[in-house]
Amino acid sequence: MDFSTLPVLSMTQATIFQGENPVLSDVTFSVEQHEFVFLIGRTGSGKSSLLKTLYADLPLKSGLAEVVGYSLSEIKNKEVPFLRRKIGIIFQDFQLFTDRSVHENLSFVLKATGWTDPVLIKERIGEVLLQVGLLEALNKMPHQLSGGEQQRVVIARSLLNNPSILLADEPTGNLDPDVADGIFKLFQDINKKGTAILMATHNHELLRKYPYRVLKCEKGKLLDSTMDDISFGSNF
Repeated sequence: MDFSTLPVLSMTQATIFQGENPVLSDVTFSVEQHEFVFLIGRTGSGKSSLLKTLYADLPLKSGLAEVVGYSLSEIKNKEVPFLRRKIGIIFQDFQLFTDRSVHENLSFVLKATGWTDPVLIKERIGEVLLQVGLLEALNKMPHQLSGGEQQRVVIARSLLNNPSILLADEPTGNLDPDVADGIFKLFQDINKKGTAILMATHNHELLRKYPYRVLKCEKGKLLDSTMDDISFGSNF
């Protein structure tokens, strides 16, 4: 089997739950390697629950899904950290340790995922900060950074283990439009270098400006712009 040609993520006839309540049913889609996909839908439509299911924060109770080679219906708790090493997860609210420097925040993730050599850790942190244009922030505390800079640190954190795909939940939602545009261009650069991206967003301008594939959570279903006519109205 040639894994190099397989989708980085696939889901078949899955039901997505929020707690005990199903929010999406019969979810079937895949994301190819190097693909950039938008995920849209009204608040409460199931976007975040879908992403949380994909990185095994919520259990897959019904249907099939495979993410970077892991079956979500069969994954064991002890395997979840290994799954998350192969995907990058980016949140809207940063989730940085406020009492630790940028270097310490990134070092913590590397050590937690099995890195032990201090020289290699330092090198890798320098590489990802350079990639997001923030090498000079190495020893700064999060409160010394702007919102856009903090989000760049979060993106750097997600890149530490060379993920196959980034799952981003409203990564520009708390940022000014100009700053958000810069962050989005960074995602595009990352994608062009081979990392697939699935990005939940409410940003209408991004959808109108960039012709990427769109998945939309609507009325308990997941629509796909490659097969369905999806509107980008003001209330998605």
